[in-house]
Amino acid sequence: MKMCNFASRSELCRQKEEFMSDKSNSGMMDWARLLSNKRFGQETRHSQRFDDRSEFRRDYDRLVFSAPFRRLQNKTQVFPLPGSVFVHNRLTHSLEVASVGHSLGRDIAQKILEREPALASSLLPEMGTVVSAACLAHDLGNPPFGHSGEKAIQSFFLEGDGMILKDLVAPDVWDDITRFEGNANAFRLLTHRFVGRREGGFVMTYSTLASIVKYPFSSSMAGSHGKFGFFSSERPYFERIADDLGILCKKRTAEGVVYARYPLVYLVEAADDICYEIMDIEDAHKLKILTYDETRDLFMRFFDEEAQAAIQKRIEDEQITDDNEKVGYMRARVVGLLQSECVSAFMRNEEAILSGTFEGSLIDHISPLPLEAYMHCTKLSLSRIYNSKLVLDIELSGYKIMATLMHQMVDAVMHPERFYSKQLIKRVSSQYDINAERLEDRIMAVLDYISGMTDVYALDVYQKINGMSLPIL
Repeated sequence: MKMCNFASRSELCRQKEEFMSDKSNSGMMDWARLLSNKRFGQETRHSQRFDDRSEFRRDYDRLVFSAPFRRLQNKTQVFPLPGSVFVHNRLTHSLEVASVGHSLGRDIAQKILEREPALASSLLPEMGTVVSAACLAHDLGNPPFGHSGEKAIQSFFLEGDGMILKDLVAPDVWDDITRFEGNANAFRLLTHRFVGRREGGFVMTYSTLASIVKYPFSSSMAGSHGKFGFFSSERPYFERIADDLGILCKKRTAEGVVYARYPLVYLVEAADDICYEIMDIEDAHKLKILTYDETRDLFMRFFDEEAQAAIQKRIEDEQITDDNEKVGYMRARVVGLLQSECVSAFMRNEEAILSGTFEGSLIDHISPLPLEAYMHCTKLSLSRIYNSKLVLDIELSGYKIMATLMHQMVDAVMHPERFYSKQLIKRVSSQYDINAERLEDRIMAVLDYISGMTDVYALDVYQKINGMSLPIL
């Protein structure tokens, strides 16, 4: 352990040693170990620094300036990409999630430090920055057209021409591709060494990488759950990170592993849950899917009568007459309430979270009134928003586009000697190992290529390979 150099800190150091000793003997994850600024792929290197940014802030900045993050601006969140009315896309959603996530992490760190001041000399005070960086990355692995794109990829292997691959690839790879998952794909995007790139991928810190793995188990261990956290090709990477951070391993076999959730994952998940549910309702109001009265009633349900009266009074005192502005204010109040509720839920259940026994999400454990209001929003969203004609049309079109791209590109890498296959393969960026010797690696390269497309680019490629669009000569 690093020794303290100042007499004024000696007592804090002693408290920290006792705290860490107690945790190491309790079968619980340890806050002093859980936050690490060790960088994946550069564990033994200490790069020269030119400024005073923390390693976690470097993660945040590195993501903001990355190409995959920029591409999120052209990926559908829920509604078709904006025309005359601006609604959320994956990029604006990720920025908002990062904002809420930073507040959650900051507030929880403060409460832990009030109880355990010895942790002030650890990396715990930077929890908010870690969570905000992970929030930026949480949707990077999503394919074009959102969940419809995921389903198209899965269905190609389970129901389409891709079924032929079942006997041609290893069982763990088959589990991966038939359950293709945006969360696992995000971990691959950040850690995989693509052609011509450096070891460690994005070379993110261990804590940021662990914070995006929502489902910390292999696809072979997913069972009926369906979702999983990392492809078999990245399993050793996750194990290295998890074991270093002291994340509890629940099961380890040749077929796969199951870990407890990294505690900060709950904060990333909560920030995402808050933003997508509440922002989707605001977007639905802007698109006139929901009336102002319906939207107001949904948001006011989160508060008791006294708080509702205070909100209404504030709107009147501020002389706000624009319905969009009213909705924006009520939305802000709901987000603030849910944020506070999730902080309280985390602190009430901290022991279960650190011991790996906590079940559900933080939203599931908030107070009855806001929980009932949240569930009402979820129910209405399913019936009125996610099944609206506007959303269904883009999902149907997106599914067809993705299914066609999968068919054409997988056929090309299975038969690379054919003329048309060669022409298709030439379109693929050199960073993807599309000409790999092993078929499994070529299949993964196809998934890397297609999942990295924006909605518009996927449509453009679809039109071109089907002869529906020609470049201007």
